[in-house]
Amino acid sequence: MSSQRPEVVYGLHAVRALLTRCPERVARVFLQQGRHDARADEIERLARAAGRVVERMDAKQLRARLGEAVHQGIVAEVAPLAAWGEEQLLAAVTKTADPLVLALDGVQDPHNLGACLRTADACGVLALIVPRDRAAPLNATARKVAAGAAETTPVATVTNLARTLGLLKGAGLWIVGADADAPQPAHEIDLTGPRVLVMGAEGSGLRQLTRRHCDWLARLPSLGAVESLNVAVATGMLLYEALRQRGL
Repeated sequence: MSSQRPEVVYGLHAVRALLTRCPERVARVFLQQGRHDARADEIERLARAAGRVVERMDAKQLRARLGEAVHQGIVAEVAPLAAWGEEQLLAAVTKTADPLVLALDGVQDPHNLGACLRTADACGVLALIVPRDRAAPLNATARKVAAGAAETTPVATVTNLARTLGLLKGAGLWIVGADADAPQPAHEIDLTGPRVLVMGAEGSGLRQLTRRHCDWLARLPSLGAVESLNVAVATGMLLYEALRQRGL
């Protein structure tokens, strides 16, 4: 186990993913007293098979520990996943054929971060990039929404997103930014080959410095009266357009 302070992960899918994919990171599993359904029993079986400690807590104890989080009566203490920075990110893209990378520019809602992670995992994204400041943290809420994807898709936290995009361009990746007012729709832009897809914050969109590093700006179709899509929804649309073009 890591010497770092354990993180708390909660929710059925997130805890099951940890016990299935990297049980060595799990220190203890807490199950709510009285929960003995098939899914909770599976969690207990996986934990005990991995030699992990399993404890029962009543609802009041779990509420004191997690507040009003929707934990589904399943909680785990885990060693933090090794963080990625620019060095690990660049090493990974140089070893990957036609890497697809996702970057979030100023997305501050952990629910959106978790949803983007889940879609990134489904679409084979190599890594997700977030700036260190003014961005949602990869906390327990984001992990629960990600439903295990936070344990499979590395999150690279960088000090300067624009600098990182410049380094990725130098490594041969092309940068595509999502912009509701872009002249070209996403399906007209080549999303095959080494690409970084950059999503801006809801409302404000991409920052100007980020925008200047983009080789293309892509517009997603919208026929309704709402000005912009939820960033997690837009991320899914753009990632699946990339998969469509790649023949997957």
